[in-house]
Amino acid sequence: MAEASRNRKTRIVHYVNQFFGGVGGEEKADIEPFTIQGPQGPGRLFEKLFREENADVEIVATVVCGDSYFADNQENVLREQIPVIRGYHPDLVVAGPAFNAGRYGMACGAICQALEPLGIPAITAMYKENPGLDQYRKTVLIVESASTVSGMEDAVRNMVRLGVKRLRGQAIESPKAEGCFEQGIRQNFFHEEPAYRRAIDMLLRKIRGEPFETEYPIPFFDRVEPRPALADLKGVTIALVTSGGIVPTGNPDHIESSSASKYGKYSLEGLATLETKSHQSAHGGYDNTYANEDPNRVLPIDMMRNLEKALGFKVHPWYYATVGNGTSVDNAQKFAKEIAVELIRDGVQAVILTST
Repeated sequence: MAEASRNRKTRIVHYVNQFFGGVGGEEKADIEPFTIQGPQGPGRLFEKLFREENADVEIVATVVCGDSYFADNQENVLREQIPVIRGYHPDLVVAGPAFNAGRYGMACGAICQALEPLGIPAITAMYKENPGLDQYRKTVLIVESASTVSGMEDAVRNMVRLGVKRLRGQAIESPKAEGCFEQGIRQNFFHEEPAYRRAIDMLLRKIRGEPFETEYPIPFFDRVEPRPALADLKGVTIALVTSGGIVPTGNPDHIESSSASKYGKYSLEGLATLETKSHQSAHGGYDNTYANEDPNRVLPIDMMRNLEKALGFKVHPWYYATVGNGTSVDNAQKFAKEIAVELIRDGVQAVILTST
């Protein structure tokens, strides 16, 4: 163990959101940070699995913060909570695991990134589609986890194994070998085989249908081919869909300001324009002052009504809204498929997707 831990139990501080802190679900996502002495929720599993690895540990404190509160007040939370964490003199900090919870992943990544420069090792875990991964993978060791809490034990076990290595000061030469996501950090080294031989070997394996692993994985980008333009809009039904977060005042479906897990369907029947008293922006990824002053700036109902009269098309009586800020690709694809089914069912022939 590290020098500080040789004559006492290894001290760990755990960061969790409101759900794993035992406070509540989304209805408590705005709760301000507070500290619980000792382990809470998955912290007990951490202690158990650390001891199975012959590490005499103690979770001395659990820091709890609501996902939405952290997302809306990140700078303040870090400024206030990092000294709180340091005050417990931890040998290691664990955050999460966050699975595919986007705001939770962003918070875990931010906490870990803030601690590493202070000489406090910190680790977290999340799903490959969590937006926190792309944001923090280069500066934080992030263990790969399942998308849901059903993968809790595997995620914690892998975090514990990595944590033991960090506590013992062992080098982490390959994040992938430790069950972590690669960090994209290039290192020069001399390979036994020259590049042309390795390339030919991979090509031959591919031709023969044999398994091989490329040395530089090419990222996959989902591409959608545009449909041919409509020659005439007369009689066509056009729907509006927005990722800009324009919702009825009060946000009745409680769509999250970041890392949305849902979308809403709202009526446009009889509306010639959107007004401040009736609609607002729920988006947390941009300054929504101007959108709240005139929601038509993001969802242009006023312009659509003018064009409807001039060009002879029909505006679909319902619009769909979500928040694109930090929303995972998996959720975005899920929303799109569900919305598309309804639009096709309703005879919609074209969609205008507005954003920010």
